[in-house]
Amino acid sequence: MIHSTAIIEDGTRLGNNVSVGAYSIIGPEVEIGDDCWIGPHVVISGRTRMGSGNRIFQFASIGEAPQDKKYAGEDTALEIGSGNTIREYVTINRGTASGGGITRVGDDNLFMAYSHIAHDCQVGSHIVGANGATLAGHVEVGDWVIFAGFSGAHQFCRIGAHAFLGMYGGVNQDVPAYVMVSGQPPRPRGINAEGLKRRGFDKDQIRNIREAYRTIYRLGLSRDEAIERLQERVTQQPEIQPMIDSILTSQRGLLR
Repeated sequence: MIHSTAIIEDGTRLGNNVSVGAYSIIGPEVEIGDDCWIGPHVVISGRTRMGSGNRIFQFASIGEAPQDKKYAGEDTALEIGSGNTIREYVTINRGTASGGGITRVGDDNLFMAYSHIAHDCQVGSHIVGANGATLAGHVEVGDWVIFAGFSGAHQFCRIGAHAFLGMYGGVNQDVPAYVMVSGQPPRPRGINAEGLKRRGFDKDQIRNIREAYRTIYRLGLSRDEAIERLQERVTQQPEIQPMIDSILTSQRGLLR
């Protein structure tokens, strides 16, 4: 399962049934779980640990040093979950000492060609990053987010669960859970209703989330006023809690 031209350095730990393609290089601190497929010409370096069933295609660079001028060779890491598909030329960098030291990626994600995850990002599960999607350093992404082609997030932004960023949309403020962003410059356009249908949300839940969006963005309320109204409903409408949480934890302010 290991091609004769691949370089597996001393100290590398490979699980069962791992395949490594031609001319790939895997560094001495890398740990790869069972049933992973590493294509040709892949480089995996640094203190990188990944779970089982990941597929990494040619020319991807995983776990390389962060693109941060302050980085001075500190011992930092990258953690990747299981069941991810990482396509051609994807780059995922390990963390920085000042940013917590670890870049994390969850499970069952699809990162298409040329997408990038920078140092210290905390990325959830079931995410799609289409071609050229880019996350700057320290970005936090909830589960089930979709990044369309060439979309991205400024450093320290937070993207809530089930959000959708449209093509070429680069956001520089936080996006609450469920919100769909598109245009240039990108602006909130409603909720990701189609995505929610696909994930099993029923009509009542989607209606409640849509009304919560209206409360935040369409009624001219202050942030605190909108949150107060939403908190009055959350006992009967628990599906809006992720939207409330993503607003309360916002650090860069909401994209409007």
